Amino acid sequence: MNISFIDIQNFRKLKNCRIHLSEKETLLVGANNSGKTSATDVLITFLDKSVKRPFSVTDFTLSNWKILNEYAKSWSDPTGKINGDTLEYWQKLCPSIDVWLDANVNEVDKVAHLIPTLKWNGEPLGVRLIFQPKNLGELKIQFVNEFKEAEKVMSKSPSGELSLWPRDIKDYLSKGKLNSQFEVKAYLLDPSKMHIKQELRIEQTPMEVYPFDGIFKVDVIEAQRGFTDPNSSENTQSNGGLSGQLKKYYDHHLNPTDLPDVDDLGALESIDKAKELFDEKLNLSFEKALGEIKTLGYPGFNDPDIKLSSRINPIDSLDHEAAIIFDTQKRGFAGLDNFSLPEKYNGLGYKNLIFIVFKLISFRDQWLRVGKAQKRRSSDDMAIEPIHLVLVEEPEAHLHAQVQQVFIRKAYDVLRLGVNNKLTTQMIVSSHSSYIAHEAGFEKLRYFKRKPALGVDQVATAEVIDLSAVFKNESKMTDDVIDTEKFVARYLKTIHCDLFFANGIIMVEGVAERMLIPHFIREHYKDSLNQNYISILEVGGAHAQRLRPLIDALSLPTLVITDTDATELIGDKNKKVRPEKAKGYGIGSDTLKQWFNLELKNLDEVIDLDDEHKIIGTVRAAYQCSISVSYKDGDKPLEVIPYTFEDALVLSNINLFRKLNNSTGMVKKMHLAFDKPSLNECCEELFKELKGSKAQMALDLLFDVEPKDLCIPKYIEEGFEWLKQELNEASSDFIDNVGKAVVVAKAID
Repeated sequence: MNISFIDIQNFRKLKNCRIHLSEKETLLVGANNSGKTSATDVLITFLDKSVKRPFSVTDFTLSNWKILNEYAKSWSDPTGKINGDTLEYWQKLCPSIDVWLDANVNEVDKVAHLIPTLKWNGEPLGVRLIFQPKNLGELKIQFVNEFKEAEKVMSKSPSGELSLWPRDIKDYLSKGKLNSQFEVKAYLLDPSKMHIKQELRIEQTPMEVYPFDGIFKVDVIEAQRGFTDPNSSENTQSNGGLSGQLKKYYDHHLNPTDLPDVDDLGALESIDKAKELFDEKLNLSFEKALGEIKTLGYPGFNDPDIKLSSRINPIDSLDHEAAIIFDTQKRGFAGLDNFSLPEKYNGLGYKNLIFIVFKLISFRDQWLRVGKAQKRRSSDDMAIEPIHLVLVEEPEAHLHAQVQQVFIRKAYDVLRLGVNNKLTTQMIVSSHSSYIAHEAGFEKLRYFKRKPALGVDQVATAEVIDLSAVFKNESKMTDDVIDTEKFVARYLKTIHCDLFFANGIIMVEGVAERMLIPHFIREHYKDSLNQNYISILEVGGAHAQRLRPLIDALSLPTLVITDTDATELIGDKNKKVRPEKAKGYGIGSDTLKQWFNLELKNLDEVIDLDDEHKIIGTVRAAYQCSISVSYKDGDKPLEVIPYTFEDALVLSNINLFRKLNNSTGMVKKMHLAFDKPSLNECCEELFKELKGSKAQMALDLLFDVEPKDLCIPKYIEEGFEWLKQELNEASSDFIDNVGKAVVVAKAID
């Protein structure tokens, strides 16, 4: 048995999204404010009964309050139509979560209460948990009374501008009313409609009990933001230090004083002997002091004597800062020595890793009722839940990049150590770490895509993309599709997957662009592009289009900077040539031909395309175009077409390159090209020298020139302007009454 997928509705910006869970690990990734934290919060709030996290009015999708407020406003208007006076209207707008289970027919005893029909043959089973009004009629009466009372008082305001609580139903519920007036109810779902958004039937009644008791156990490791410096007030042993975790584990699973058995007798005898010896020493030490008390008349003849009795508790012995000692010399010491440090002085990353791993061990052993927990089981707690759902938030806190990768590689193995194969463990990790995403693997990633507000009174929402299905959604799994999927997976393994956390993407062909474009952005777009997280991918000229299914799925504003690769057909072969118009030249760029469907167009037609035809979806191509160049002072400007990024950069910075007389390598060769008497001869020389090391050219240029002094080639500048506009529109949180996108300050996720 396992959880197949989860549908989330009306929870914060998760208006309507589906998260498919892998059989083992599922990694939630996405840019800041994309909804990852909301996803873990909704799972904790609805599914983790041990936490009992209360709901807030801000847990409702904000745009839903407009409708709910209108419902409540109509209640107090005797002349108008009453809206939203039945539960079905509210259910469509309240936070809810649909959990779909895959179970076998031989597990019917576990899921019998979830089967909606008598004819069940192992189909997925769905349950909706919804946070809805307990009694809508009572809520209506109480709100109307409070609202009218506020109106009566406000009517007496001299200015007429007084605003009192409650202004609307949201305001009413925000003052401690929400969790008393609302409750979580469970409803069975129709398996035949699992692929669509289901609406509950009007006559459908909720389940009488919590549906997942005995089916799965939920454990949570929230983001470890409390690990600070050793002297921090947050860093206390009782609040979650490793010694605190060990203490809890020992008490629950190992404590010999709790439900002792034969194996505990040796420890118990040692504790009793230690107590006896310590008490003897204790009373001897206090004999003089207690004797002084006797001089005051106590104890008298009939008064009991004072004796001191210690309590030696193995649990309490772990509750101090030296309970965990780190041996810096790795010598296997006994007790303390000069080369040991207490827990709080160990590095934050190391400590956080140990903390998380030990929490996972504790979760596993609590689930399996290991040790003393086995003896504590009641008649209602005999069966182990078949599913163990473990949620881990931002495990990367304080962890070195390599340790992050070790964690995601080993964490699931820790949860499965000694676990029967008939039991299922599913771990969900939310992360901002490209290192963890890199190590986890492409097929385990669930990408949270931020969707901007699309209209007035709407807010930004989120969509979840199952990246394992990006290529499987192709109509036919051809050999080319399979090869493409392999290429993308391997490519992502060679880079750190920061594109999954980016606001926008720039794809480039070569090393020179990858080196210099960040400088262009930093120096020339300080207040726009530089304020966004942009992932720059170097993919070459022959493979960029293979990333298209992934780029389309992410739907991020993407600028593809490529070369036209002008060609001339000689015989039956295409030869690279310096681009010129009116020569009948073709284009050799696979990116332009396959991604942007330009395989039937010649060089002239491609260069003359307007901006509209350079855009497909959220992707724009930027390639060399005609530029006007005055070769010498007083010369009439002439139109030339660069071949690559490098000669485009040179021709856009003629005066600068003419001055680089002390340069070396390709930069020097580019400098010497300006000794040619004409612009045409100069361009021919540049084309010839482009066969050298372009990476070395970029390095030499960074050494010789201040990046801020470089002019951006025209075609790249046009691409940057488009990207700037797209990123601005994509960041809109809502649309105001005049149709203008508005961005507000936001917290992460």
